[in-house]
Amino acid sequence: MIRIGNCSGFYGDRFSAMREMLEGGRLDVLTGDYLAELTMLILGRDQLKDPSVGYAKTFLRQLADGLDLALQREVRIVSNAGGLNPAGLAAAIDALGTGAKVAYVDGDDLKGRIDSHPDALTANAYLGAFGIAHALEEGADVVVTGRVTDASVVVGPAIAHHGWKRDDYDELAGAVVAGHVIECGTQATGGNFSGFMTMSPQARSRPLGFPVAEIEADGSSVITKQDETGGAVTVDTVTAQLLYEIQGPRYLGPDVTTDLTSIRLAESGIDRVAISGVTGTPPPEKLKVAVNSVGGYRNSIEFVLTGPDIDAKSAWLRDQLDAELSIGPDYSWSTYRIPAPDSPTEEGAACLLRLTARAADADAVGRALTAPAIELALASYPGFHVTAPPGRPSPFGIYKAAYVGRDRAVETVHLPDGSTHEVPPPLAYGEGVGTRTAEKSRTQAETSPDANQVTSRPAEVTPQPAGLTSRRELGEIVYARSGDKGGDANLGLWVPQGQVDAADEWLLATVTPEWVRALLPEAEELAIDITPLPHLRGVNIVIHDLLGEGVAASTRFDPQAKGLGEWARSRLVALPVEFKAVELGEGGSR
Repeated sequence: MIRIGNCSGFYGDRFSAMREMLEGGRLDVLTGDYLAELTMLILGRDQLKDPSVGYAKTFLRQLADGLDLALQREVRIVSNAGGLNPAGLAAAIDALGTGAKVAYVDGDDLKGRIDSHPDALTANAYLGAFGIAHALEEGADVVVTGRVTDASVVVGPAIAHHGWKRDDYDELAGAVVAGHVIECGTQATGGNFSGFMTMSPQARSRPLGFPVAEIEADGSSVITKQDETGGAVTVDTVTAQLLYEIQGPRYLGPDVTTDLTSIRLAESGIDRVAISGVTGTPPPEKLKVAVNSVGGYRNSIEFVLTGPDIDAKSAWLRDQLDAELSIGPDYSWSTYRIPAPDSPTEEGAACLLRLTARAADADAVGRALTAPAIELALASYPGFHVTAPPGRPSPFGIYKAAYVGRDRAVETVHLPDGSTHEVPPPLAYGEGVGTRTAEKSRTQAETSPDANQVTSRPAEVTPQPAGLTSRRELGEIVYARSGDKGGDANLGLWVPQGQVDAADEWLLATVTPEWVRALLPEAEELAIDITPLPHLRGVNIVIHDLLGEGVAASTRFDPQAKGLGEWARSRLVALPVEFKAVELGEGGSR
């Protein structure tokens, strides 16, 4: 067994986590995930100002504090913090003077080489884990990479430790699942968890512990955390992360295609969850490329509406500004909720109305946008004020996915002794990538057989009879986890442990694209895919194009769909009366 910990789920995660993990118990490898679609855009903008950067500088500062301890405890460190400049990060780590053997993996950078996006700010292929494994096999203490898949920083050490080969698909797939669970840090130990109130007050009173994966030679694993840390590791916290940002039953990776329907979870002790049964098949022939382009500039103004006649106040303001902005930038208004009556506080009697505008030219969303709005301060609805002074326009990026042949991105390992090694391609390829265009809508879904579907519904599951129901919040019997994949929103719903098995059957039989559209009216015109995952007691839902052109360009209230799952849980649906609300922990309330 190899024991692999995680100390970062994003660029900006808890700085002290690296030292906490190194001091908290035995580890063989400590990993950190610092990259996301938005992060690559941020790093690209950094490089425009200074070509010598382009990596996660936080990681370097963490190593300055913790690398000596890692070497002392013989813990090897693997991270994708290299971002757009893994060579620069490796050189900076060498300059710390610790004597650590530092290797880096590159070959992912395809900027200027994607025909459909010749002017992209960044274009990086998602590489796999065998380059990391080779660096570790050659004795590296620290391995940094460019854009590899999030799970690869875990899969690589497992390959090196267990000696897996290219066609050990089940073992590789098992490690991918373990890597996917721990890649987002404390999301596996109770962070962003619908069932947080089932955790004890003690578990919630301390900083959440970062997760650890103990991976066996057959690819099975146990997810746990360091002793005396906050949070909890349960079947439900692990399920929450498994359903995060996936897009169907097949989890496509550069080294293996993982069958998510094969995953089995079981409690194996306090804060220990066993993952078994995972199967894999050959990877797709093409590599996914994350492409970020500069989209233009945007700006926003938040107006405060207070007291009675909210709708009329909003309508007057919009009429006034619509007349001023009709020939200007592309703009939109947010929605709002009427405040509760008779509020004992002014804030409780108010709501916000946001105007957001985008344009290719910064001037179009500068004073040309803000001046007409502020000029209405004494000439519009009663109580007119804004939440902040007018701001300057900020650039935004557009994310697109592209797909290229393996020969376009040559995974290359740069070893501590100065030698290099090109990672050979996979031995075989499986089913190709099911790409989608960003323009799919409900109209296209009606004429496209694969754009609006329920995938792999178990044969034994049939729609349940109506029976006796009552309108209650979906969250009484269902947990959720949501997030973004480019312009698509991912929503996982599952029945938590302790709920009756009939609730599983109800969820699997009930969730269809039509049901999701009724649950979430903002998705009414969009294509929706449903993947039942009966072994996880849940379903995965992909709502295509809900986020437009990706997080950096989206004007939605929740551009990364982080709260989408909790909105779904708050909605009233017809639930069978025999399904009781989830039991809450000490101090919980509903």
